Amino acid sequence: MHTILAVDDSASMRKMVSFTLVGAGFQVVEAVDGVDAFEKAQKQKFDLVLTDQNMPRLDGIGLVRKLREQPAYATTPILILTTESSDQMKQAGRAAGATGWLVKPFDPNRLIEVIRKVIR
Repeated sequence: MHTILAVDDSASMRKMVSFTLVGAGFQVVEAVDGVDAFEKAQKQKFDLVLTDQNMPRLDGIGLVRKLREQPAYATTPILILTTESSDQMKQAGRAAGATGWLVKPFDPNRLIEVIRKVIR
């Protein structure tokens, strides 16, 4: 079973994402922001990271950069799930090493489809 790290400062969004992913057969660990996520990623290896962009302490793009510096996360799929949809923001995400960019509100079926495509 694949384990996904779901990162969002909104408790309700984390719950919706977790509910969707657990229902699709994934194990989910939640993190409240980028710092919390990075600490959890040091203790446990995740098959995929799904992160919000706008969060306190460490945003999604910052988290992607920090994870990509870790050999264990050099090739792990990292998806950014956010309300941000500007091309400039998406390019910054790609430049940081994000695998993909999804815009909220998310379609649960589409989210699962994308995850199944990129997860190893």
